[in-house]
Amino acid sequence: MTFLISTARLEAMLREDAPYGDLTTQALDIGETRGQAVLRAGATMTLCCAEEAEALFRLAGCTDVHRVAASGGLLEEGGTILTAEGPAAALHLAAKAAQALMETASSVASRAARIRGEARSARPDIVVACTRRHLPGVKDVMLKAIMTGGCIPHRLGLSDSLLVSAQHRAFLGREPAHRWVSRLRAAQPARRLVVEAYSVDEAVLLAHAGVDTVQCDRLPPEQFAEVARALTDHPDRPVLAAAGDIHEGNAAAYARAGADVLVTSAPYAAPPLEVKVSMDRLG
Repeated sequence: MTFLISTARLEAMLREDAPYGDLTTQALDIGETRGQAVLRAGATMTLCCAEEAEALFRLAGCTDVHRVAASGGLLEEGGTILTAEGPAAALHLAAKAAQALMETASSVASRAARIRGEARSARPDIVVACTRRHLPGVKDVMLKAIMTGGCIPHRLGLSDSLLVSAQHRAFLGREPAHRWVSRLRAAQPARRLVVEAYSVDEAVLLAHAGVDTVQCDRLPPEQFAEVARALTDHPDRPVLAAAGDIHEGNAAAYARAGADVLVTSAPYAAPPLEVKVSMDRLG
């Protein structure tokens, strides 16, 4: 299991959905009536955020919550995720937040796992890294989802790593690569240096300039293989990363072409996988 999303974050999710209470439950005067909620997978999925769903029901005031499945497990359609008992007000407060959280996170985790599986069918040691190109404000959920799917974060943000893109180099004019690489080394000696390349020649040039990782952006697998072949005998061959429209349909091709790392945003575009919620009155 990966990390747990903080209690404060989960409490904020509940407050966001019902800042002034549950109007329907209050109007029906059923808030204190005891009942049970059951959450089940509506499709086969790599489950994610089941622990947070359990916590949401407890935070809402449910007295008896039993989680059956854990994040990271492959859950078949119809499989039970958790059951919760408590007053109707607590069940309704938690249900939608728990449902939506697992539907979104599990879809991302499931697609991440598929991409990783396809890549590793061609190269068992390849690493799949997911970008930070997700909706702002949901980093914790997206990180948990891609890690649950067996991938790693590409970058946590602008403050944790060095990645030189075309947008950075637009401000460098005609300065040779080896010069700005040296300046970056001097300024941040403990950081690995990743630089984006947009052609075979550029990738080879950057490798010889001494970068740690050459991230080839939108090169087709055939051209990526040219880069790998050109650097076969390089004494300090950098890590070779393939980026740009990497998905389950081409992950294996890039792995066979010689990629050490695949960089992808595709999991974030996965449509939600249904989690079904049923409720019944007790007694």
